[in-house]
Formats: sequence, C-alpha cells, structure tokens
Amino acid sequence: MNIALHTVQRIDVKTYLKNRRGQLKSRVDIIKDYSIFDFNHIPEQPVLRSELRNVIDAILLYAHTGIPKNVAIIGSRGSGKTLGVRFLAQEIQSEEDITILYCNIRNHNTSFKALASLVGAHARGKSLDELFNIFKKRYPKKTVVVLDEIDLISPKDRHMEILYRLSRSRNNYMVIVLSNNPRALRAIDESTRSTLQPETVYFKNYDATQIYDILKARAIQGLKTHKHEDLRRIAALTTRETNSDVRVAIKSLFYTATDPDVSAQKAFERACRDVVADVIQDLNDKCLLILESARRTKTGFVKDIYQCYKRLSEAVGETPFSYMHFYNNLSYLQSCGLLLLVSTKVGRTYTNRIRTFYDPDVQAEIYENRFG
Repeated sequence: MNIALHTVQRIDVKTYLKNRRGQLKSRVDIIKDYSIFDFNHIPEQPVLRSELRNVIDAILLYAHTGIPKNVAIIGSRGSGKTLGVRFLAQEIQSEEDITILYCNIRNHNTSFKALASLVGAHARGKSLDELFNIFKKRYPKKTVVVLDEIDLISPKDRHMEILYRLSRSRNNYMVIVLSNNPRALRAIDESTRSTLQPETVYFKNYDATQIYDILKARAIQGLKTHKHEDLRRIAALTTRETNSDVRVAIKSLFYTATDPDVSAQKAFERACRDVVADVIQDLNDKCLLILESARRTKTGFVKDIYQCYKRLSEAVGETPFSYMHFYNNLSYLQSCGLLLLVSTKVGRTYTNRIRTFYDPDVQAEIYENRFG
C-alpha cells in the first residue's frame, strides 16, 4: 500500500515580519497624509453636490435675517450628507456671525442626552427644562443645530422633545436633521412637525464619475502617486455593487495604497466586507432577523421573506413586525445600502424582490453570534 506523505510548510514568522515591514515601508513612502482614509476627514475642496446648494442658501438666509428655515436632509449611507454639512459648518462659521452645533443621535439617543452633549453638561440630577434653559443661555444668538441620524432616537423619546423645543423657542434656532431613512419625518410628532416645517433635501446616490472625483481629490491630497485606472475601477465597482457607498471606495483606496500586492478588485472586496460588517453589526435585532430571512428565502420575493421573518422571529422569542412596519424597515435597510427593492413582473402582475449588497457569510456569522 502506497502512503502519500505530505509535509506541512512551517511559517517562518521572523522572515514574514521582515518582508512585510519592507513592503509597508515602501508603501509608506508614497503616502503624504493618512487622514485622507478617515471617513470623518473633511477634504479641502469636497465635491459640490447640487443638492447642497439648498442647504447653503437656507443657512446663509438665516445668518443674514435671523429667520430660520429648517431642513431635513435624506440620503443613503455614504451619500455625503454628514461630510457636506460639516464642511459648511467649518466654512460658514468662519465668515458669518453664526454658531453651528452638531450632535449624532446614534451616540446620544434621547432629547435629554442630546441637549447634555450640546451644552457639555453632566446630565445627572438635571431635568430636561433645566438643560434647555442652560442651552438657551449659552446660545442666545443665531444658532444652527444639526442632529444627525435622527431616525435612531430612542422609542422612549417618540415625541422628539428636542425638536419641539428648538422649533418653538423664541431664540429662533435653525434645525437641520439628517437621516438615512426616507420615512423618518413621519415619526415626528404632529405638533412638532407643524412648527418645524422642514424643507426636505434628498441626496441622490453618487454616480461613478462623482466617486472617481472624490477618490482622485483624496489621492492628490494624500498620495505621492496613484493609478487612475485603479480609481476608475473602484468607482465603477462601488456604484454597481454597493449602492454607491463612498465609504467602501475610500476603504478600497486605503488597501490599494498600503498593500502592494492587492488589486483594485481585491481591495474593493476586502473593503466591502469591512464596511458592511460594521453596518450589519450596528443593526437592531429585528433588522438583523429581516436580513437573515432574506438570506434563507431563495425566491427573494418580499412576501416570502416576510413569512420567513415571522417564523424566525417567533423561533427566537421576538414579536414580529406587522407587514407595514416590516416594509418600512426594508426601506431603512435599503437606505443603509444593504439591499435594493426591485419591482419584478411575475405573470401579469408586478411584485417586489430584494437584491442584496452584502456578503451573506458575513451576515450569517453576525446573526449566529447574536442569536446562537
């Protein structure tokens, strides 16, 4: 009997470390500024979107008249909402007699916590009235309050008290709310909505040319050399495969700049896994159950996914959404860049089918870790 002997190749750790150090050092030499890879980096000259002009006009009008025109900016993840507003805050405050404040509701998910963050106060022992009085005394003049990811406010604060108080204050504060969810404004209390009356500005997804321009601007600012073909390849892949999430494009640029052996395609695939995993990890249990149901449903039809979702929710002890709320959350997941609702003709009628933009293995692993 012949027995095949297989030798196991041992990894020489010292040699590997030496080689990788050399490779990384050679790449470091082409990088002028690592901050260009940071999602929070504000470019010297960001791509001006036509949608941003409405926001600029609203802020400048308030700066000169003191009469607020509130704005709601709606757009998918990675569409440049936060970056655009932060850039405006940086530029406008240096030229106008106006204060622009920023708070991310993801990190401060109630009116109480948001106000405490805006005034830099310890919230313990204070009432909401006391915090708002502190806010009014600290910011008695023209002030724009930017509340990012407003749709993530806690269900316990369903009346969104901070919006009510800001919109009704005699100090005439201007409010800008940002959200990935196109249905976010429907959740605002009716009495608040009547005084807030925001102008809605929709940020469309970037096209491939815009993403290329973004990557090119960052490469020029932060790299000594770059390949235009890599930037174009990353831009095309990002547009086609991720619902135009520019964060994936920036992460792809990072991998091509720091790893000499990685192609634009491989860099993009690695970036997708990183960014999408972060987004999925941040989802609440119900949304994660929806994604798992989509993964398990071969047809991809929304109604079939909903039936799977109900069964799966009951199996893990969760109360399932009604179909209406289920569909609302599909819209939210679409705004996150995780899926796309596609109208498909079946026989003589049209029905909705889901197209996903994430690695199902990554999603399944996160689901398994959370639900077991």
